Amino acid sequence: MVRGRWRSAVSALLRVVAVWAVSTLTMLVLAGILPDFQLQDDDGDSITRVALTAVWGAGAFGLLGALVWPLAVRALLLVPALVVGLLAFFLNGSLLLVALSLIPDGRGEADPETAVVVAAVMSAVASATSGALAVRDDDAYRRRLYRLAHRRHRRVGDDGRNGLPGTLFLQLDGVGHEALREAVADGLMPTVAAWLGGDEPTHRLTPWRTDWSSQTGASQLGILHGSNFDVPAFRWYEKESGEVVVSSRPASAALMQRRAIERTGDGGLLAFDGASRGNLFSGGADQLALVLSIAARRGRSNRSRAGYFAYFSDPANTVRTSMSFVAEVAREIGQSTAAWLRSDSPRVKRGGFYPFIRAFATVVERDVVVAAVLGDMLAGRTAVYADLVAYDEVAHHSGPHSPDALKVLERLDRSLGLIAKVAEHAPRAYRIVLLSDHGQSPGETFEGAYGLTLANLVRAGCGLPVPRRAARTVSASEARDAVRTALHRPVADDEEERPEPGTDPVVLASGNLGLISFPDAAGRATREQIDRHHPALLTTLANHPGIGFLLVRSEEHGALVLGADGAQLRLDDDGTGDTGPLAVFGPGAADAVRRTDGFPHVADIMVNSRYDPDTGRVHAFEEQIGSHGGLGGEQARPFLMSPYTLSPPVADGRELAGAEQVHRVLRRWLRECQGPQVPLTATEDPRSETEAEGPFPVRGGTVQDKSA
Repeated sequence: MVRGRWRSAVSALLRVVAVWAVSTLTMLVLAGILPDFQLQDDDGDSITRVALTAVWGAGAFGLLGALVWPLAVRALLLVPALVVGLLAFFLNGSLLLVALSLIPDGRGEADPETAVVVAAVMSAVASATSGALAVRDDDAYRRRLYRLAHRRHRRVGDDGRNGLPGTLFLQLDGVGHEALREAVADGLMPTVAAWLGGDEPTHRLTPWRTDWSSQTGASQLGILHGSNFDVPAFRWYEKESGEVVVSSRPASAALMQRRAIERTGDGGLLAFDGASRGNLFSGGADQLALVLSIAARRGRSNRSRAGYFAYFSDPANTVRTSMSFVAEVAREIGQSTAAWLRSDSPRVKRGGFYPFIRAFATVVERDVVVAAVLGDMLAGRTAVYADLVAYDEVAHHSGPHSPDALKVLERLDRSLGLIAKVAEHAPRAYRIVLLSDHGQSPGETFEGAYGLTLANLVRAGCGLPVPRRAARTVSASEARDAVRTALHRPVADDEEERPEPGTDPVVLASGNLGLISFPDAAGRATREQIDRHHPALLTTLANHPGIGFLLVRSEEHGALVLGADGAQLRLDDDGTGDTGPLAVFGPGAADAVRRTDGFPHVADIMVNSRYDPDTGRVHAFEEQIGSHGGLGGEQARPFLMSPYTLSPPVADGRELAGAEQVHRVLRRWLRECQGPQVPLTATEDPRSETEAEGPFPVRGGTVQDKSA
């Protein structure tokens, strides 16, 4: 034991010396290249003297970084997250200037601008060298990742769980079942292909069907907390308060989570030794980072931003992520400009702050969440659920099958590969479950296809004046609101989507799902009331070529689905199936619409856009050419990819339908891994093998697709 400690100490000392030597060499090279950076006096010095000066400067810079940086990052957490990268560059440069000032006889000198560059390069080189040296030493590799993730190492055997595997749930936000299949078949995701393909695949792939509201707010709430009751859309109007609930706003996310917990009486999927990373909701986890539902809290109870310290406590991480952020901004500007020059269609505007929002989602959030997950595994946590939102954000603006979005999938696959490699060094085995919360359906926007917004169509149907210039439809964006939260800029009262008092209808959009409410009608307005006050509205909407169907409530017939040319379907009739206006939307559509009709806050009129089954296209009611939120196409068909060591998600021949059912499956899997800590109901335990196999080709083998 003593010999092992001495070996570790000597190994650590040798790594320090090696990093010091490389940093010294880097400083010498930069001094020779940069004219405003020197390591000698004005009269010149011998090579030996210059080398000693570099040794002194590199050592002082490394020591200052080790001592000052962790404290400085804690202070930087008090400022907006997106400003941290910029301040980190200046802080690193300042530390270098201090280090140069400590060199005897004042032989180190650099302009402030040059100091920033030198410090950035030295930090990146030192970090890369340290990581490369540590890779061959498992203990050192663990210690390095502990430091990156700011987690205290815990021996699993200490609490009686020795030998029990942990479970890692990785959510690829917005990646549909077909999109994943195509990316794997095209060789874009070799890590996923290795899990699914080959002679002995380790994972099964199962599609599942979302609720009518096919968006992260509804799906992730159901998956993590077991209930998404009364979540009719991404945003909806509540008449009793006169306010709009928006799933990506911290206050709204907290409200949704509280309601779900009150309904289930359960803390969530991650209540037992869990961690929630980059999610809208906590899932009951104690370890939280970048979780929106707690971002509105003030004081010490808000631990969501702790993930930033976990990652940015390493100055090289700050430099690397900041440089990647800038590169991603440039990449988006180049890609959007190329799309404009090619006159791609459909196309939406991608200017303004969008390049920065995209870079935040695809670089900053990804890096911070992945680092937190690595720390969780090496700390031996029982259950981890993390959301990677990069693909969803890019697909909204570039299209779900665009080269831009596919490149993001490639980079996400590399992150999955890193996570899988680090899992090999974790103190316990991990079962990695990959899943998505929804897919995305392509298509031109409703306004782009027909020249007016849904709000203006509603006003025309109500006989109200229609403005000549359509007001811009607010686009749903989890990344945009995450940026606002990171910038410490919660939505001000005057910026809330709070409708003006009056009798005009409130029209909201959630992808290709529209919601129309009449504030002056007490409770839910019926079809008969709507016809009396606005006799042309329902006919105008139902017969519009861009609209697939409407859901209204009738005093006489109950829930009614209305389609073009007077078609209607009574959902309250026993045995009503997916017929009439719902036939084109496939199996399960009637059940999904019927369930939503029973929500207390369902809109007076629910509007689903047209869906073309031949092309898979829908029309979003907001500025998105890849959308989700309603029925139609790939948006309602996400995936669940699980190891064969876990029981099949559903019994043979059954369909996995709804986020709440996915929650029950994940809860059952946690019980299989951990014993009786997680309750299991009788309905959660299908044991027979699932659906028939459907292999499809990939490079280097086949992927076994367990399709429902």
